[in-house]
Amino acid sequence: MSEKLRVAATGLLLAVLAGLVLLVVRPSLNPAQVRPLPLIALAWIAFLTAAWLLRQLPLRTAAGLILLGGVAVQAAAVSAPPRLSDDLYRYIWDGRVQAAGIDPYAYVPAARQLTGLRDEFLWHPDADYCVRQRFVSTHPAADVSTGCTAINRPTVPTIYPPVAEAYFLGVHYLPSADDSTTPIQASTAGVAVLITVLLMAGLSRLGRDLRLAALWAWCPTVALEAGNSAHVDVLAVGIAAAALLLLATARGRTRQTVLGGVLLGLAIATKVTPVLTVPAVLRRRWVTVALAAGGAFVTVYIPHVLAVGGKVIGFLPGYLQQEGYENGTRFGIIGLFVTGKLATAVAVLILAAVAMAVLRYADPDRPWQGALVMTAAALAVTTPRYEWYALLLVMLVALDGRVEWLAFAAGAFYAAEPVLGRYTLPGQLHLAVAYGVPVLIVTVGWLVRRELARRADGARPAPSYRLVTRELNLERTGPSGP
Repeated sequence: MSEKLRVAATGLLLAVLAGLVLLVVRPSLNPAQVRPLPLIALAWIAFLTAAWLLRQLPLRTAAGLILLGGVAVQAAAVSAPPRLSDDLYRYIWDGRVQAAGIDPYAYVPAARQLTGLRDEFLWHPDADYCVRQRFVSTHPAADVSTGCTAINRPTVPTIYPPVAEAYFLGVHYLPSADDSTTPIQASTAGVAVLITVLLMAGLSRLGRDLRLAALWAWCPTVALEAGNSAHVDVLAVGIAAAALLLLATARGRTRQTVLGGVLLGLAIATKVTPVLTVPAVLRRRWVTVALAAGGAFVTVYIPHVLAVGGKVIGFLPGYLQQEGYENGTRFGIIGLFVTGKLATAVAVLILAAVAMAVLRYADPDRPWQGALVMTAAALAVTTPRYEWYALLLVMLVALDGRVEWLAFAAGAFYAAEPVLGRYTLPGQLHLAVAYGVPVLIVTVGWLVRRELARRADGARPAPSYRLVTRELNLERTGPSGP
């Protein structure tokens, strides 16, 4: 295939990808009423095919396509209100509360103390989440008032860490950010594009193929969860990517190591998932990294601890209980074999074992490899229903290059959208399929790569007797003159 034809085909596939994203976020453009999951599956096919075609294009052409395609899919996603998640309404609310001079951890959204901040954008009779008089009467200690809102879980505190809350406050001051979803969607889409630029620069600096950045820029998970759902996980992933790139190239440079550790701590203080990268970065100067990360994490929490004390924990304990992690009913794959508290114990043991293996064998020059294993293991063990939890994995795959690991991100969509009519699996079996199939795909990919490497080693000609003798003589006597 000629270069022009390859460019044209890649551009066409990116247009198809953007069009499919548009159909997902704008159901009115989908007269056949096709469910989101088949459309997302087609988007994955277009994405992977385009990424495959990109491999043979010149670097400058590829870089342009990566950026243009990344902007196009984000623009398609931003063009409609959130379709697959409504978490961003909590983001908008938390920004509004902070702008009013109130700590975001102090009150739940339905609190009587915050009724003066309500407006028709977030609070209206047709909204999905209502606090009824019966709840108010039966929970007098909650001190909440009735009302319907777009904010999910309006009677529980926020779950988001301080750096995320600072981001929400910053977005609040953008034009129309208090009564429209577009500003926070566009901001998060912009963060996703900046991550693409960061990955391209980082890969180039490492002497690796910058075309791998397309695995992040064009991924349907990134398009839908950044530009449309505006999940703050994108910001956490961006900070974590910067931290990994700094720590991978720091070697003996203390200042760079400290900065990388600080960024890692800030990433964890944005969304807890980047903590999965920690075992992979502790092989080199672990004390410095740990102190820098821990110091940054603690520092951003101090103002909130002084303001509200233990309330900074937010809804995290309640979330773990609500999702079934505390009682062991939430583990899709492990649940096929054991349930209850034993399932929780098995999950902890598996993750601890993987963390110890990563800590022992991770390459400090390529920490994303160990971080990818740790993150995939966490997804396989915890089997979350939320596809945006795989955003960290997508970034790590872009740095690592092993495309088969993206199966976890694709499977996460099935975990979130399991309804397929008569083909719907019973109970939580779909979670085992959603994350069990990626485990098989990665295993097969590992076996194939191992076999190809073995054949490549076997195909290399063995050194001749004369060459070996000459090398031995050179080692003994040193090289001869010219």
